[in-house]
Amino acid sequence: MKIGIVVNDIADEKGGYTTTHLAMAATSLGHEVWYISVGDFSLQTNDHTYGHARTVPIETYETDSQFLDALREKNNAPEAICVEELDVLLLRNDANDDAINRPWARIAGINFGFLALQAGVLVLNNPYTLARSLTKLYLQYFPVEVRPQTLITRNQVEALDCIESWEGLAVIKPLFGSGGRNVFLIRPSDRPNLHQMMDVICRDGYMIVQEYLPRAVEGDTRLFLMNGIPLEVDGKIAALHRVPNAKMGDMRSNITAGGHSRKAEVTDDMLRLAKIIRPKLVEDGIFLAGLDIVGDKLMEINVLSPGALIVAEKLEGVRFCEAVIRKLEQQVAAK
Repeated sequence: MKIGIVVNDIADEKGGYTTTHLAMAATSLGHEVWYISVGDFSLQTNDHTYGHARTVPIETYETDSQFLDALREKNNAPEAICVEELDVLLLRNDANDDAINRPWARIAGINFGFLALQAGVLVLNNPYTLARSLTKLYLQYFPVEVRPQTLITRNQVEALDCIESWEGLAVIKPLFGSGGRNVFLIRPSDRPNLHQMMDVICRDGYMIVQEYLPRAVEGDTRLFLMNGIPLEVDGKIAALHRVPNAKMGDMRSNITAGGHSRKAEVTDDMLRLAKIIRPKLVEDGIFLAGLDIVGDKLMEINVLSPGALIVAEKLEGVRFCEAVIRKLEQQVAAK
């Protein structure tokens, strides 16, 4: 296969990224991998879309640093490739990372993904769905039984009334964002500072006010789904449990916010949630998703370059990334 991978910027890719290990798995299986930064597309006058892309020699790389060194090697100059020549285009750029400093880049990958899809390329995840998933609002498209009670507003009076109806306990966070940025646990004692916290969030847009789930103190579980089904290799399910940083008194379990990961216990409740949302994910063309689960509720559905798959791989000792590439082979063959 000839695989294109869209990233924020090739220069910023890191060894611990799931994207890196998906690319390494593809290369080790003999596939041609091309990296395209979101700023390196062009639609030519002949109406064909090109990407100024970098590739690596097809071989097995011992470490992710060796792979990235080969990708960024000084003599490895970008080449203009026609996107229509690709078998698969993986949209793996994180729009949230570009929201502040490069707002134009947020939807660049999605927009050029539309063109690739129109040209007959298999584009994953589906760009039409990704365009609706740039905020946490995507969770609200799923059945009410799988998600916590939620208010989305910029009206602080509405937010206060909602929080008071939950006896002063809630979580507030921005509608657009990732990595645990500006996520606050509200307690009754926080009432004097609540307006200030809401001001911080509403400065950048809409605010999510969500019921607090007591089991969140235990952290959350990220469960990976491939085509709506839990990703499983050799009887082991791709999942990890993320635990908040207790020393800092932080309720956020995001790895980027100081949380740490351990092996997950995938419960019947988690599998039930996955089964309920599967039809919608399949309908929406979501090839790879990461569910963030607390107890029997979904906190988020990550479809924009879901990460930490490599962490699950290390914890379980199986090759989940290779399984993803094998599934891509099947879908390309079927197409």
